[in-house]
Amino acid sequence: MTRWTLDRVIWYSRGVGSTSTNPTRLKTLWSWLQPGLGIKRWIALLILGIFLTALGISIGASALSGEPSSAGVTSLPVGLVVGLILSVGLATSLLALFRLNRSLLSPYITPGRPVVEVVARHRRLGRGPKIVAVGGGTGLSMMLRGLKARTGNLTAIVTMADDGGSSGRLRDSLGLPPPGDLRSCLAALSDDEDLLTQLFQYRFLEGEELEGHSFGNLFIAALSGVTGSFDRGLLEAAKVLAIRGRVLPSTLADIALSADKTPTLESRAIRIQGESHIPEVPGQIRRVYLEPSDPPAYPEAIHALLNADMIVVGPGSLYTSVIPNLLVPDIADAMRSSRAFRVYVCNVATQVGETDSYDCEAHWTALTQHAGEGLVDVVVANDCLDVTLPEGVSLVAPPAQGLKDVPYYAADLVDHDRAGRHRSESLAEVLISLLEERTGPLEWPKVEHIERVSELN
Repeated sequence: MTRWTLDRVIWYSRGVGSTSTNPTRLKTLWSWLQPGLGIKRWIALLILGIFLTALGISIGASALSGEPSSAGVTSLPVGLVVGLILSVGLATSLLALFRLNRSLLSPYITPGRPVVEVVARHRRLGRGPKIVAVGGGTGLSMMLRGLKARTGNLTAIVTMADDGGSSGRLRDSLGLPPPGDLRSCLAALSDDEDLLTQLFQYRFLEGEELEGHSFGNLFIAALSGVTGSFDRGLLEAAKVLAIRGRVLPSTLADIALSADKTPTLESRAIRIQGESHIPEVPGQIRRVYLEPSDPPAYPEAIHALLNADMIVVGPGSLYTSVIPNLLVPDIADAMRSSRAFRVYVCNVATQVGETDSYDCEAHWTALTQHAGEGLVDVVVANDCLDVTLPEGVSLVAPPAQGLKDVPYYAADLVDHDRAGRHRSESLAEVLISLLEERTGPLEWPKVEHIERVSELN
């Protein structure tokens, strides 16, 4: 036996060059024939329906061409025989298709909701605009809950600078990127925020090692170990929750957030290390930094920004959730290069230790000082100031004279049941309306028009 023949025998014996069906595929096909699936009967009925339909068409074609057919053995007219056979065949085929679809879709249908409603909703959301939300914390997850009812093409880009609480402990002990804000966004985008999502958000209240940990954080950490990488573990967690969209880190680099703060007007700035410590020190923030200053962006985040129809920055903690994403150089550059309609959503209320006494203009100024100008096309602000807030927190007033170099849109966006936060449905409605004005048949309003509308509100 020659060397070539020996190699070929080994090659075929391993199944590499074999023309036979892959054993795995055969096993998969055979599994469809197992009893109890409720599928075989409808497949057999479908085959019968197709056969009867084909038979009716064949008899009709024979009669039209003048050839003898089996219909001659009966005393019934050929047309009636053909009509009966076609009717039975089509009815049988339609019934089989309907019941087969029901059997295949039954694991994915919520009881009490018609199949057609679920399919129509899935198709409608799948055709929705590609929206990328950049931020972190409670503000981002709140906005995602409103937007997921209007589009299934959502991407959340989340800050990776968190170093406190459960995320910080996992970061220190396992060397993982902080999963906390990612977990909240995964829960917000879950297709059905039921018991599984509540479990994902559950935080242990006792236990020496578990106290303070979120189950979702531990779950992502475990998946990271099983899959071998943090981003792969995040992807698997998204599959478990069946989220409507994607959740991506802004960077996978090991970054830390620092801030320069002045305790009083006369004092010199002091440098505070660590995201969780920044709000704890009294004073005004002058600037925040990432260490290292130029971490590489997560590639999928860049791709999402460049292909988006709309990019929304915020809401969320200005200095510790929103700006850290924009300090990743490639994230800010991708936003400027994107053809998407870009919006900054200003916070409803100030945050103690970060934005004390800030109005909308102060928020916008801080954003441009860190990320540069030309980042967004419009600023969205809340103009409802008739809300009672806890002591030390105040509502962020919209700009009375407009903002420099950027239009703004103001509306009642506050959640009156949870003062200090946006109402997710109202915010989503405003964002979609602005996008439709930008991309629809009507010409996008000029800057002066937006400012005039804002002042009237």
